[in-house]
Amino acid sequence: MSLILDTLSWALMLGGAGFVLIGTLGLLRLPDVFTRLHGAGMTDTMGAGLLVLGMLLQAPDWLVMVKLVLIVVFLAFTSPMTSHALARAAILDGIKPWLRQADKGDAP
Repeated sequence: MSLILDTLSWALMLGGAGFVLIGTLGLLRLPDVFTRLHGAGMTDTMGAGLLVLGMLLQAPDWLVMVKLVLIVVFLAFTSPMTSHALARAAILDGIKPWLRQADKGDAP
């Protein structure tokens, strides 16, 4: 049973690390602040969730499990609010969303 839990835990943690890596690449590759916020917010929330779920399977006692669940709850509430606040601040600062050339009104 321990081997199964270890394997599942490592798979979840590697999957979470993969999502975080994809989010990091999104920050580097996406063109503007709004698409970067979307890419980073979605992948980092999923990545952190998978990482914590993998850690839950390795938790030695219930107190550690409660702390990990509280971390997930905190992230579930703060990540969308942070993305919304950053997007709103960018809009209020006058930053316009990136549009493809065809979407800028050149087409009839």
